[in-house]
Amino acid sequence: MHEMTRPDLTLLSDTASLAAFCARVGTAPFIAVDTEFMRDKTYYPQLCLVQVAGAEEAAAIDALAPGIDLAPLIALFDRPDLLKVFHAGRQDLEIFCLMTGRVPAPMFDTQVAAMVAGFGDSVGYDTLVQKLTGAQIDKSSRFTDWAVRPLTERQIRYAISDVTHLRRVYEKLAHNLARTGRAGWLDEEMAVLANPSTYRVDPDQAWLRLKVRSPSPRFLAVLKELAAWREREAQKRDIPRNRMLRDEALIEIAAHHPKTVDELARTRGLSRGMAEGRMGEAILNAVVRGLEIPDADCPRPEPRVELPRDIGPVVELLKVVLKLQCDAHHVAAKLVATGNDLERIAADDRADVPALKGWRREVFGEAALKLKRGELALALEGKKLALIERGKATNA
Repeated sequence: MHEMTRPDLTLLSDTASLAAFCARVGTAPFIAVDTEFMRDKTYYPQLCLVQVAGAEEAAAIDALAPGIDLAPLIALFDRPDLLKVFHAGRQDLEIFCLMTGRVPAPMFDTQVAAMVAGFGDSVGYDTLVQKLTGAQIDKSSRFTDWAVRPLTERQIRYAISDVTHLRRVYEKLAHNLARTGRAGWLDEEMAVLANPSTYRVDPDQAWLRLKVRSPSPRFLAVLKELAAWREREAQKRDIPRNRMLRDEALIEIAAHHPKTVDELARTRGLSRGMAEGRMGEAILNAVVRGLEIPDADCPRPEPRVELPRDIGPVVELLKVVLKLQCDAHHVAAKLVATGNDLERIAADDRADVPALKGWRREVFGEAALKLKRGELALALEGKKLALIERGKATNA
């Protein structure tokens, strides 16, 4: 059995030890999970380490150990009666979704929970641990190369401490949400994280990630073909998409749609050798495909909602109301309404936005509509800004 064991230094590197560990921690109502991975040279994340903490025991699992089978861990993640706790877990969940086609469920993300519990927008893990447990995290191993073996004791201790702290953070947040009746506020965000489609990249939709200003359907058609080609090639070669071809070069090619190697070689960031090689040929073929798409089938930019010209001041007032209400309810504004929500509410009392539905409407939406109807006003009470309703100050 290959196992390094101490209370803060348990490294599992064989299947039998992993299976025994999973059987023990599986008796708890929840487990805390974290991963260490490398992605700077690959398209897909390379899983290096998985850290798991149960009620009384924690360990790091060496995913790169020769011959290790992670099946016991996957079986643990698949159990519907065991809650899996992550912090800012989107990338961790992506790894397991790519590995199995499934997302560990049920799951709980403490970063989202912290926003609901009043710790601000996208609170950092270090800050959350310090505020909820009083502990300080050793950051010295944060940017280490987790693919290099053997791992040092410092690396293992750092990795395991993340999930032992996470265990306590979850317990504190769960108590907070139960006490305030806000556990259901997380449902929408957890549903997104639990959906496998969140982690699947469709090459034909890759162009939507690019920030472009041109509204030309023909430009978008060529860009769509180029982005799809790059995504498929990056996936096949398992290299980052920007190492294949940078976004700026892709956009420039789509704008000028070169037809010859000489024209392609003028692209910034694309060498003459690349233009003359197989990659250049593939790029020119993608350009041709984009140019051959019928006009009626070319992508169209999302239609912009024309807002009234004088709506700016209303949006600014709604921003103030949002901050006041979120501060009063101890919830992160980012979770309640976006800038786009505010614009649409300013233009239409019946806007189909999350901020006018469910708990978000209770926290902010109703106050926003009352402000628009003149039933609320902003005023200073001493040095404090407040919402005034029928002569009575309120910011809750």
